[in-house]
Amino acid sequence: MKVGIIGTGWIAQKAAITLNTLAERARKGDISAEACEAYAIASRTQEKAEQFAAKWNIAKAYGSYAELTADPNVDLVYVATPHSHHYDVTRSAILAGKPCLVEKAFMANARQAKDIIHLSHQRKVFLAEAIWTRYQPAVDIVRKLIADGRIGTPQLITATLGYSMGDKPRILRPDLCGGALLDLGVYAINFVRMFTATPEDAAAPEIITIDGHCIKSTTGIDLTNAITIVLSNGILANLQSSAQCVGDNIGVIAGTEGNLIIDNINNPQAITINGPDRRYIETISLPQQITGYEYQFIACRHALLHQQLEPRQMPHSETLYIMKLMDGLRQKWGVLYPMDSNHNA
Repeated sequence: MKVGIIGTGWIAQKAAITLNTLAERARKGDISAEACEAYAIASRTQEKAEQFAAKWNIAKAYGSYAELTADPNVDLVYVATPHSHHYDVTRSAILAGKPCLVEKAFMANARQAKDIIHLSHQRKVFLAEAIWTRYQPAVDIVRKLIADGRIGTPQLITATLGYSMGDKPRILRPDLCGGALLDLGVYAINFVRMFTATPEDAAAPEIITIDGHCIKSTTGIDLTNAITIVLSNGILANLQSSAQCVGDNIGVIAGTEGNLIIDNINNPQAITINGPDRRYIETISLPQQITGYEYQFIACRHALLHQQLEPRQMPHSETLYIMKLMDGLRQKWGVLYPMDSNHNA
């Protein structure tokens, strides 16, 4: 699977590292390796694209996004631009018939998400959200632990994700869809959704109520937020995300007979199981990874090989559902983007 990367930021670099390693393993004859490679890179300038290509040993460098999507050898377009640019870039790629893997948050708002998903179905072009935690081994492991009754009946979920991100423009600027919610809070919400679903189904119980509070920047963007969710099965979740501080990034699923502690909701490496009275039972270490991004690329490759329009791990219905939840929270907080206007896509 030849991947064309759009954007040259840190996330794009992680993708290149991941794909280069997958390709190297395949070249060395590793029968378990997936045949994926970083084939092309596109930036808004030819110079930047060429610099990225030289650094990461990528065959093709394009000075415009349109050139990359026009390349007949590109099997999958990985959209690694800021949230604010996802809609236009993805729409153009789908219209060119290119399958897309789009970084989280998927779009600026639910209206954009609905439009892009509809277009992918209309054109019969594969589309996926690159919320990497959805594709990692921890998902199936935690779901099975819960289904097997290891902690009894889950009642309470807590999750925190915080990074001290300073004054990065992509966090502070409304026109770049800044804020902690779309960048970090999306992981906490997905944590609840993916770990309250069953092993056989990506859909989680319905959310009965969702509310929250935030601390805003002088630019009107949420920098720290707290979210409370009540699910139809009686589980309550308390979530926090912040672009202002170093969080513990731990997730806890507490049940009637014990709890599960996930060491990092942004990229789980270990799951600790505790029994009654918080008695330690065991720690499950997750498989060694390249970067953790490999799982989403492998999922896309499998979906494309089976001519699917969406990945099993993150169906379009889930992507749209979470975008709607975040729209509702931003509306309550008065956090608005230019794209939220009815006159803007």
